[in-house]
Amino acid sequence: MTALIEKDFFTDPDILLDPYAYFEEVRKLGPIAQPPGKDYLVVTGFSEALEIFRNAADFSSSIALQSASVPLTFEPQGPDISEQLEEHRSDILGHNLVVNMDDHPHTNMRALINRLFVPSRLKANELFIRQYSEELVREAIDKGGCELISEIATPFVTLVIADLLGVPAEDRQFFMNVIKNSAVPGSLDSSENTHDRPDHPFVLMGGYFYKYIQDRIENPRDDILSELAQSSYPDGSKPQLQDLIDLAVFMFGAGQDTSAKLIGNAMRYLVDEPGLQDQLRADPTLIAPMLEEVLRLEGSSKMTARLARRDTEVGGVKIKAGTRIAVALASISRDERRWPEPHKFMLNRPGIKEHLSFGRGAHTCAGAPLARVEVRVLFEKFLEHTSRITLDPARHGTTSDRKLEFEPSFIVRGLSELHVKLEAKP
Repeated sequence: MTALIEKDFFTDPDILLDPYAYFEEVRKLGPIAQPPGKDYLVVTGFSEALEIFRNAADFSSSIALQSASVPLTFEPQGPDISEQLEEHRSDILGHNLVVNMDDHPHTNMRALINRLFVPSRLKANELFIRQYSEELVREAIDKGGCELISEIATPFVTLVIADLLGVPAEDRQFFMNVIKNSAVPGSLDSSENTHDRPDHPFVLMGGYFYKYIQDRIENPRDDILSELAQSSYPDGSKPQLQDLIDLAVFMFGAGQDTSAKLIGNAMRYLVDEPGLQDQLRADPTLIAPMLEEVLRLEGSSKMTARLARRDTEVGGVKIKAGTRIAVALASISRDERRWPEPHKFMLNRPGIKEHLSFGRGAHTCAGAPLARVEVRVLFEKFLEHTSRITLDPARHGTTSDRKLEFEPSFIVRGLSELHVKLEAKP
């Protein structure tokens, strides 16, 4: 039998469904270590991951999407591979997406994004969030329950971002269908590791966003797509049309799976942690810290990656230029050097907002404020209108013997389905 430490996180179905035991084995090798038989490093230490996230000069985000397991298309030469990387950047999966950008191109794109997700716009979007969550929750309660992921979480987060961006109401069902029929990022179920297939979600959505942005250039409105269409970079130059389309598609798609999976992960804890839902009903202000602890303990993203551009050192470990690094988000949030009793759910855990589930540094998730608002409001509605929420025992067993299916993805940590029973408040 193959030892756990010798298995491959990126391809082993059992590890993808439950990664925590594997990462604890890797952690025994050190907070930054090279697992046996692998040609990349794995970071399981909180402080080490934080240092890497903050050091965008030495660590490139160019491989964030394709993962540390994919070999480079060139042989790294010397103590600084920055020029080599730029020569071969177009070889990398998703090189045109903001999550993979570095330096000036990334600064330009983030300048556009940061102007869009401002508190005033999120505040205006919250009205739609409250109305739509109320509608979804009441419908589910009337039926006595629902399959949370497909019936509520996915359509909810899809229409929230559609409303924020300004996607026309008549097109929103198309986007919901595209998201529903797509494999989650990093899934073993993905048929092909490319973004240029005609049926890839980004390609399908790109045609619609091309139409929207072209229209907003000529007929601006009061929405984010209009702001994008009329935007300029900090130096006053205008973005290329394709860059705006890529950014709009990424903003629409990036948070879909992670926010939907956060809803499922949080509901699981809400139901199974003794007394938790009653505590939150009595004091809804505790919903926000509950979600932060779920993000720490079982965040929606398991893994991201960095590429060392220069010879450097982190946590006493020398790292050569060209080294691919897997930052195990699922593990760094369970580092006992940072979090006492790291595997335990603890409401109002001290310093909880310091978790790294949304990243840190230049690539901190720009959609984090939206995710926090939309999921919090949805749970407020669930708790406001129910007296009890349970999981369907026929589908998921009992609290002491849960039967749960997670997505087989090296990126996303989330349930493929969650059947809940909802008892209406008298």
